[in-house]
Amino acid sequence: MTTSTTTSATAQTPIALPRPAEGESEVELLIGGMTCASCAARVEKKLNRMDGVTATVNYATEKAKVTYPQGVQVADLIATVVKTGYTAEEPAPPQPEPAQEAGPERDPELAALRHRLLVSALLAAPVVLLAMVPALQFDNWQWLSLTLAAPVVVWGGAQFHRAAWTNARHGAATMDTLVSVGTLAAFGWSLWALFLGDAGMPGMHDEFRFTVARMDSASTIYLEVASGVVALILLGRYLEARSKRRAGAALRALMELGARDVAVLRDGREVRVPVASLAVGDRFVVRPGEKVATDGTVVEGASAVDASMLTGESVPVDVTVGDAVTGATVNAGGRLVVAATRVGADTQLARMARLVEDAQNGKAEVQRLADRISAVFVPVVILIALGTFAVWLGVTGDTAAAFTAAVAVLIIACPCALGLATPTALMVGTGRGAQLGILIKGPEVLESTRRVDTVVLDKTGTVTTGRMSLQGVYAVRGTDEDEVLRLAGALEHASEHPVARAIAAGAEEKVGTLPAVEDFANVPGRGVRGRVEGREVAVGRLFDVVPEELALARSRAEREGRTAVLAGWDGQARGVLAVADTVKETSAEAVRELRALGLTPVLLTGDNRAVADSVANAVGITEVVAEVLPEDKVDVVRRLQREGRTVAMVGDGVNDAAALATADLGLAMGTGTDAAIEAGDLTLVRGDLRVAADAIRLSRRTLATIKGNLVWAFGYNVAALPLAAAGLLNPMIAGAAMAFSSVFVVTNSLRLRTFR
Repeated sequence: MTTSTTTSATAQTPIALPRPAEGESEVELLIGGMTCASCAARVEKKLNRMDGVTATVNYATEKAKVTYPQGVQVADLIATVVKTGYTAEEPAPPQPEPAQEAGPERDPELAALRHRLLVSALLAAPVVLLAMVPALQFDNWQWLSLTLAAPVVVWGGAQFHRAAWTNARHGAATMDTLVSVGTLAAFGWSLWALFLGDAGMPGMHDEFRFTVARMDSASTIYLEVASGVVALILLGRYLEARSKRRAGAALRALMELGARDVAVLRDGREVRVPVASLAVGDRFVVRPGEKVATDGTVVEGASAVDASMLTGESVPVDVTVGDAVTGATVNAGGRLVVAATRVGADTQLARMARLVEDAQNGKAEVQRLADRISAVFVPVVILIALGTFAVWLGVTGDTAAAFTAAVAVLIIACPCALGLATPTALMVGTGRGAQLGILIKGPEVLESTRRVDTVVLDKTGTVTTGRMSLQGVYAVRGTDEDEVLRLAGALEHASEHPVARAIAAGAEEKVGTLPAVEDFANVPGRGVRGRVEGREVAVGRLFDVVPEELALARSRAEREGRTAVLAGWDGQARGVLAVADTVKETSAEAVRELRALGLTPVLLTGDNRAVADSVANAVGITEVVAEVLPEDKVDVVRRLQREGRTVAMVGDGVNDAAALATADLGLAMGTGTDAAIEAGDLTLVRGDLRVAADAIRLSRRTLATIKGNLVWAFGYNVAALPLAAAGLLNPMIAGAAMAFSSVFVVTNSLRLRTFR
């Protein structure tokens, strides 16, 4: 039989985290000052130029994940980022915020951005109205517009100008460069026209145009463009920042699930202490309704534990002395005393949060392409703007029209949507997955889920519970089945063999308290014997003569894939006890869901063909590979791959690890062994096979969202640039379109929060 490790639903193996190669270290840095995807691409490029350093910089999460060799210090990495024009620091240990501070406006940066946006919008609105509605243009209206627009351009747009100047000093150009140059150029032109041209004359009137048209350069002002674009882009930045915060809400919620304090037993007294002060071995009390403070083992009491917040499992799990419990689950019943087994960063909750964060910081291959485009996009756009100005000036001879078209090109071409397309979808998708008990190890996993067409299911612990249970009792004529079960169960209760434990448990459940056993003896390879209520009882292959009806019953049970055991007393076989590994109640439904996704399920087991066929028939699988040695599971996966199939593997045992790593997509049951979990691409925190179908659906939905975002982002830029260069867009309309392209991408990603 396939060996595997299974535990109760709350007693999970700690989630394995990816480790850097030998001789390398890994650090996560918080990067400050990034305002667009090209900023992230620039920081990443500089870090990767360092010898032996591999870095991934994520614009959405504002973090860099850096692997570096011996000889390189974290200070060196930070210095490189600072030289590039940004800030970097190691993140402080997470400190859960009080619930009342969780709202988006409690974020000081977001609150400051909101204040800047509101002031800029209030000042810019009259300027835009005066420019767009000629009937409102009273004598000297242009000077009021200048008074209102100046603080918007200078103060409201200060962050763009500051970032553009910093980048310019480092020989770089980013989205801030485009916004700063565009708005300052429009404002500068307006100052020239007002003070040196004819625009400052009393009675001057201007007309708003959605497209570029011939106009008098000396009497044309662009104050509505300069102030309106700043206000619109600040609005886009604010909405984007709010959406990014919502996108990461699932991870923050996961990190904040844990209890904040705990009642520890000290010298027989309960002492309330912060959870951070818990040590392995400490005993703590969990009352009904309280959260389990950390991973541990129940040493006193019995209760039901609600793990829904951590695993998505809606049914509370019964626990008693000796059962393991996971931190952040909720005690739904009686009082428990728990001995801590893992604390701090080693707990299941901390490992889950770390794994999700690593996945969010990663990049899919398609995002790397977008980053490469973003890195060169801004310089190219500046060249296109200059070219647009030259062509318009050469063709029309109209400086104002040429200037308007060039500014529109500068403003509309921001590559922000490109930089947000993948990370925001990843943030929401992986966060939602964590809420449902699905941990996606990295963005590259998403590509694999799209191609998978075959799913190999390890039997023991995956399709079945991995625990033997009594399936049936058959007694010879004249003998009561309950009597056979009572005496055999009493004898087997003294044995530790899995089959014996199944018989004893089944007997206790059906007939109640079992009698005591005397002179118990184990006969190696043959069974057990002992005296029960004065009778010499035996279970196993200890009978010289087996009645024909029992032989037929044993053969029938074995054909059905069950293990049949003879039982009797006083030297005569009296009955047959049939035990088998129990099929999980949800496995048949899970197989149907996998088929609905277009996947062909294959059952893989080391058990004999009869057992395998019995389980396969019970869950609706037609393709079975049985009697496979643990080391041959990899060969089965490779054979399927040679047949042209793209294979997903679901398993939970030590012997599944190699096959999980070999498969195109490895799904590890979180109730399994650490080796299996580390080898998998997706970890299913619950031991429910239905979650495998959910994981593949969520991964495919996330990938589809990423691709939809990228199609929009690329399509927007490809379509918008020619329109702006052709003079079909007013710069202010261009600014609005650019701001809302980023908001669209993030909002589209947020739809993943509704995944069920």
